Amino acid sequence: MLLKDFYSVVSSTELAGEFITEVKINKDHDLYRGHFPDRPVTPGVILMQLFKEEAERRSNKKLQLATAANVKFMAVVDPNICEKLILQSSIVSENGILKLKGIAKQNDTISLKISATYKPIS
Repeated sequence: MLLKDFYSVVSSTELAGEFITEVKINKDHDLYRGHFPDRPVTPGVILMQLFKEEAERRSNKKLQLATAANVKFMAVVDPNICEKLILQSSIVSENGILKLKGIAKQNDTISLKISATYKPIS
């Protein structure tokens, strides 16, 4: 976990090749003191990191982002509105490269859509 105590995994399931992971964001994390004190916003790069860590959990490998071909931030993730975030992803391995497609949702609002590839760290 890149940011210690930033989130915890509440549940994680696989259904028809899709992974659904519910995480609880720590709304009191130090990150929000600077981003932003009066209106906390989860940085987009942190949302992207959640998917990398999900791919690492699923593959049981340390990974490095190789490409992020399609990343769309669609709504602000404010931990004061909802501390839970749902990550839905599909992960396919081809020639040692992991390809991930995913969405992050807060309540029923899509916050992020991502298509990325990761390579194992030697």
